[in-house]
Amino acid sequence: MNLKLLLIAVLVSGIAGAVPGYGAEGKKVTIRAGHFPNVTHAQGVIGQARGDFEKAYGDDADVDWKIFTAGPTAVEALFAGELDIAYIGPNPAINGYVKSYGEALRVVSGAASGGAAFVVRKDSGIKTDKDLDGKKLATPAIGGTQDVALRTWLAEKGYKLKQKGGTVDLAPLANPDQLTLFIKKDLDGAWTVEPWVSRLIVEGGGEIFVDEKDLWPNGEYVTTHIMVSTEFLKKHPDLVKTWLETNLDITNWINENPEEAKKVLNEEIKRETGKALPDDILNAGFPRIEFTYDPVTSSLYEVAADAYDLGFLGRKKPDLADIYDLTILNGILKERGLEEITVGSPKTAVN
Repeated sequence: MNLKLLLIAVLVSGIAGAVPGYGAEGKKVTIRAGHFPNVTHAQGVIGQARGDFEKAYGDDADVDWKIFTAGPTAVEALFAGELDIAYIGPNPAINGYVKSYGEALRVVSGAASGGAAFVVRKDSGIKTDKDLDGKKLATPAIGGTQDVALRTWLAEKGYKLKQKGGTVDLAPLANPDQLTLFIKKDLDGAWTVEPWVSRLIVEGGGEIFVDEKDLWPNGEYVTTHIMVSTEFLKKHPDLVKTWLETNLDITNWINENPEEAKKVLNEEIKRETGKALPDDILNAGFPRIEFTYDPVTSSLYEVAADAYDLGFLGRKKPDLADIYDLTILNGILKERGLEEITVGSPKTAVN
């Protein structure tokens, strides 16, 4: 009898090892997932609030949510094996991919497009692109997504930074500090992203000087996408598929139910940060963001080219040929009768 029980136990253990969501030793997998408590990471925020991903996995896997406030920190967590999947912006994703020599990370889906802008104080004296000499500007972080955007725009307009003998003072400032200096009239402008665009306008007396969507074809550019560790992707493609299916369902729900989505989003932001966004801020910023599964690949390649030209990606031009793995996403889209996403050639942007 004991021998029979032993054989049954061995058989069950072997089956568990082959079941989706279970490791080689038959242990249930815990997915370490990250997002920012931000409007542009809405699918992650809402998914955590409602338990969408946990419901989708059922008994197959658990989800351990981790909250981040900076892309580089999330990338480091992916590197360290402390995170499996994350909602993250383009420049941290590019930097992480290049840093790992294209080995450690893959973009598997889009999440959000839009929401970034160059905001200036109404009384700053900035009315045209000829008015920036001597002005004090800011971005959230050196080499970050908005920093690359502003530096590129300034260069295209013929400006040089004071640090390089020019006339424009550009400094890295956290978003709350940008708002404080706007109110004190010690900062003339900032290139940032929602909800801070709306906060600078509503609370800081600002106005949009350049809406970044006006700089891109069809107004589309990647703001947030989903990135996974290649190790997790190889070991658990089934779990990645469930995640992307759920993300797509949440995306559709947000677009079909924007008022309810804002409510759930803001309640979770309050839970995670201790403070909800004011309704006027959320109502102003939410429509500026397009929630989508499309990673807008061409925009990432152009952002990478700009970052390289600015000296942020080293001396060697980055090879981004394998940064995307949309195989699973396209399989889902095909199953649902939706158009599959074609990845453009990085050689057309980074050359």
